[in-house]
Parts: sequence; structure tokens; C-alpha cells
Amino acid sequence: MKKKVLVTGGTGFIGSHTVVELIENGYETILIDNLHNSEAIVAQRIGDITGVVPQLEIIDMRDKAAMGKFFAMQGSSIDAVIHFAAFKSVGESARKPLDYYYNNLVSLLNLLEETRKHGIKSLVFSSSCTVYGQPDKLPVSEVSPLKPAMSPYGRTKKICEDILADTVEAVKELKVVSLRYFNPIGAHPSALIGELPRGIPENLVPFITQTAIGIREELKVYGDDYDTPDGSCIRDYIHVVDLAKAHVSALHRLVNNKNKTNFEVFNIGTGKGVSVFEAIESFQRVSGVKLKYRIIGRRSGDIEKIWADTSLANSELGWKAESTVDDAMKTAWEWEKSLRGGK
Repeated sequence: MKKKVLVTGGTGFIGSHTVVELIENGYETILIDNLHNSEAIVAQRIGDITGVVPQLEIIDMRDKAAMGKFFAMQGSSIDAVIHFAAFKSVGESARKPLDYYYNNLVSLLNLLEETRKHGIKSLVFSSSCTVYGQPDKLPVSEVSPLKPAMSPYGRTKKICEDILADTVEAVKELKVVSLRYFNPIGAHPSALIGELPRGIPENLVPFITQTAIGIREELKVYGDDYDTPDGSCIRDYIHVVDLAKAHVSALHRLVNNKNKTNFEVFNIGTGKGVSVFEAIESFQRVSGVKLKYRIIGRRSGDIEKIWADTSLANSELGWKAESTVDDAMKTAWEWEKSLRGGK
């Protein structure tokens, strides 16, 4: 019998790619999403890729009554949860901190209340490298000290991890794996799903692709005076399909009782730092498009440099990032062109 996985935020960027990998690995999925930053048609596109259109329920996880009703109908059939649903922009969180605290914390609290009530034992949490703040030492590992996060978004992820760690102490049957992502980029090679920001993109790669295709006049680079080789921020950019596969590995670990403690954390990145200027060069190389960009001041909430030590995820999850930044840029560009009618 197939294990049934609830995927919250399942039509979002990372959620949709993970649902594809889950279906292709024999899991049954049910999605909930409030479509704040995604579209319902994504479920159909997942079906176009996999041959299976997942069930999608449009629910706002902050609505306790709606969550209760959903779980009363579905809770007994759910074996595990992967929780993506959250607001996710560092820059926006600095402008709208209350929205971020309310959305990201209340949605998790309502979810945990229902998983406890219905005896759901396995949960994979979508966390972030922002919980490390600006590390003293790189690469950053899971045992690195958690410095103060540089943004309200990062603080919500740290608080959510604290909530989960406390909950597994009290709810002994619950097992949680928290995946601390670095910077997901790219799109599915089919160009049927990818990152779909509403309005002006907050993340680098959608801004790059929208500039390349002519939607944005120019790309803004936030600062070239950091203590890095070329002065721009350094990040660990991971292909979203590699990231999606890490969730399947984490879920497999939980449902097969391979976890060593009831709350585990893993870094999910490539282990390689890439600067903003190097990312721009990568895109220009694979697309053949010369980007117009302008350097402006630093952005609130941005850390200077971070990349992952992924050895724990490599050894314990049996997972490793396989794609290069060039691979990811190529798929992001194909996705952008498909959105604009194949220009």
C-alpha cells in the first residue's frame, strides 16, 4: 500500500518539485495551499510530468477551523507531512515582520495540533540556512552555533525549529527532520513547473531571467563592497530538483524508522559558494544573453557569505547535490521562456 503524504504549500516552487519526486518514488500525495504565491494549475502540470494529478485542497493554514475540517476528513489516511507553506522572502520580511511571524508560526502551530490529534508520526520541515545568521566559520555545519538571524524570515524559521524540538519532547511518537536549505534555483527540466514570483521578484535568479527576457529594465545588485573576492554576496545555490530529492530521502528515513533522534537537522546545499557576479556570469554563459545590471546599496537582512558543509546529509540521507549552477541557470531560462510563450 502506498504511503500517503500531505504536502503543505504543495503548489509552490519547492513544494511542486518535491511532489513530482514523491509521485515518481511511489508515494501518494495530497496538497494544501492557499495560492498566495502559486497557482492551482500547478497541480495539473505535476500531472503532465508524472501522469498523476495530485489532489489539491485550497486552504489557508492560519484558519484553524478549515484545518480541523480538512484533517477530520483526511487525517486518518495521512502517513506523513512535508511542511513548506510559509512566506519566504528575506527582503519582504524586513518590511512586513508581523505578517511573517503570524503566517509562518500560526500555520505550523495549527498543523502540529492536527498531527498530534490524528497520530501522524512523521514530519519533514522546510527550514533555511538563515537560522545560522552570519557564521564565524565556513562552510557551516549542523553543529555550527546559531547566530542571530539577520531577518524576520530567518527568525521565524529558527522559532519554528524550536517549536518542533519542544513538540517532539512532549509528543514522543512524533519524528521530525528539518532540512536547512541554502539557495534553491532552477526549474524542472520539462519547463512545466518553476519559480513563479508575484510582482517584482525578491530572489536573484527570477530577477535575472525577467531582466534577460525584457520584463525588467535592469538587474539590481545589492552591494559590491562586501568582504568577498569580487565584493558581492556569496551563496550556495542548489538546483531545486536536487533539493526536492532530499525531501524524499528525509521522508524515507522517517517512514522506515532510520532516524537516530526524534528531531534531526540536515544542511541541503552543494557545499560550494558562488558570488552574485559569478551567478550572473553563469546565466550569461548558458543563455547567450548579456544582462544589464546596476550596483546599488546593500539590502537589509542580507548576510555577506554562506555555504554548506553537506557531509552529514551525504552520509546519513544518502543524498548529494548533482547539478551545477550552469545546469540550474539553463533550466531557469527555459522555464522563463516557456512562461512568455517560448520567446
